[in-house]
Amino acid sequence: MPPLVPTATNMKRRQSELQAVLDELDREHLRRQRRTIDAFVEPGSRVTAIVDGRQLVDFSSNDYLGLARNPAVAAAMSECAEQCGSGSGASHLVTGHGAEHTRLEEELAAFTGRERALLFSTGYMANLAVMTTLAGRGETVLLDRLSHASLIDGGLLSAARFKRFAHADARAAETALAEHSETTSVVATDGVFSMDGDIGPLDKLARASKSHDAWLVVDDAHGLGVIGATGRGAVEYFGLDTDAVPVLVGTLGKAFGSFGAFVAGSTELIELLMQKARPYIYTTALPQPIAAASRKALEIAQRETWRRERVLALATRFRSGAAQAGVPLLAAPALSAGRSEAAGPQAIDQPVTPIQPVLLGSSEAALRAQRELLEAGFCVVAIRPPTVPQGSARLRVTLSAAHTEAQVDELVETLGRICAAQRMVS
Repeated sequence: MPPLVPTATNMKRRQSELQAVLDELDREHLRRQRRTIDAFVEPGSRVTAIVDGRQLVDFSSNDYLGLARNPAVAAAMSECAEQCGSGSGASHLVTGHGAEHTRLEEELAAFTGRERALLFSTGYMANLAVMTTLAGRGETVLLDRLSHASLIDGGLLSAARFKRFAHADARAAETALAEHSETTSVVATDGVFSMDGDIGPLDKLARASKSHDAWLVVDDAHGLGVIGATGRGAVEYFGLDTDAVPVLVGTLGKAFGSFGAFVAGSTELIELLMQKARPYIYTTALPQPIAAASRKALEIAQRETWRRERVLALATRFRSGAAQAGVPLLAAPALSAGRSEAAGPQAIDQPVTPIQPVLLGSSEAALRAQRELLEAGFCVVAIRPPTVPQGSARLRVTLSAAHTEAQVDELVETLGRICAAQRMVS
């Protein structure tokens, strides 16, 4: 009979096996490192921070509208904490659901033009909830190949057959739908893709999904608050309603500078998630002070439209400067011009987004560029496999309304020097 507890020899062998995996990550330049933010230099702004003891300008945050350290948002959180305390104490379906949760859900439903919205602690949990509730054994889920990891994991956990189509390729999705027409229950995609910064062909995916009676799930974590005429995301950009996109997932920790996530859709969808979604039922509710902060951020984002206009203007400025400086930006595929059949098949340029990847290829090159930017006073994180495909390691530059034109220009100039030096070496 084997021992009931591991022996010292067995534990030492297991620790050695773990170390071997870590050593391999080091050899492949794939080990991730955390950085500690000690303080923020400018009141009300997070773009200049003390990171590991050094003052850096942050070009890696998803704080697109510059709301993460907004004084009014912080005050809303503080005032709510004084009344409600710091934690919810239980799940939503026990005693954890409060008035701030209800108000935020109602406001998010109104903002997205849906009947109802349901709060989750994270976007990861929201996507797991949607995928595992709407798909099951004997069915098929189709995902864009570059969909967020949480959509992929949700598809795998659903026990449905799992298929992926080429990135942003609506024709490939339509072919896959035709091949699995009888079983496909869910088609899922990002709205704005977190690593490439491009937008999925939601109009074509909506038509294809509807024609095959499949749910279209759009995770627009990086589009809401920024993209579209009024900041209502990629769905608004394409002019799609609830019938076209019945399941919309959004987060509160990016453009809205807070924390948490939500699913928005019909009354029946939200009620089903409340009754069946394990990531909702079996976890502690988001603290009410965070919900209060999110409500204030949502209000500011809708009122202060200059924030959205500014971050997109800075992204355009960055792209223009990078092109002149020889910085290898990732080219976004063109979208169909047609909001209707009459528009024809011509292609149009993608709208600019705050996510601007600098493609460097190898993980070693991306890490070297990250170190050189650090020396120059910039925090820009290298993104490597498996987060992105092999051979496409990059610097993920993200713009915020809190950045200045001078900071953007200095980053472009520094990147130009770094990329020119790397070309000479290679």
